[in-house]
Amino acid sequence: QVQLVESGGGLVQPGESLRLSCGASENIFNFNDMGWYRQAPGKERELVSTINVGGKTVYADSVKGRFTISRDSAVNTVYLQMQSLEPEDTAVYYCRARILRREYWGKGTLVTVSS
Repeated sequence: QVQLVESGGGLVQPGESLRLSCGASENIFNFNDMGWYRQAPGKERELVSTINVGGKTVYADSVKGRFTISRDSAVNTVYLQMQSLEPEDTAVYYCRARILRREYWGKGTLVTVSS
C-alpha cells in the first residue's frame, strides 16, 4: 500500500515562504507522476503543480513564478517551494501520486497565509 505523508504547512504572513514535503513509502520513480493539489475552504480541490517521471513540470497559472516543484529520489520525497505567499494560497495542500490510472493521496497539510 502506497503511503504519502505531507509536512511543512503552517501559518505565515503574506510575502513569506514555505516549503512543503511529501514523503513516499516507495521509490518515487515508480510513479508516472507526483504532484500537489490544494483545497481552500468552500472550494473544489485544484491542481497546483505536478512533475512526471521524466522531470516535466506543470504549474497552475496562479502559482507560476512563485512556486517550484522538485524531488529527491534519494529520500523518496517531492517538494513544493512556495514564495511570495498570498492570502489566496490558504488551503489544505495534498500530495498525489499516480501509477497509470491508480491515484494515491496524502492526508494533507494546512497552509494559512494571514497577517
